[in-house]
Amino acid sequence: MSMPSLRKLEFDIEVNKTTLHNWKRNRPKLFEFIMESYKNREILKKHLELLMEQKEIIEKEIDITKNRIV
Repeated sequence: MSMPSLRKLEFDIEVNKTTLHNWKRNRPKLFEFIMESYKNREILKKHLELLMEQKEIIEKEIDITKNRIV
């Protein structure tokens, strides 16, 4: 995953862009932590979406099987 834009981060973590620039320059470990956390959040979101898709597929299979039995 590529690094999110500062505008997106600004909106998501409710910190202005200047502060983000300052963190990137003066507190690189904090900035890196924010980036890694953001990446993890995106990965978890994608994983949740995949699980929801699997749930829908399983529910359809259950309905098909019910209809065959009845």
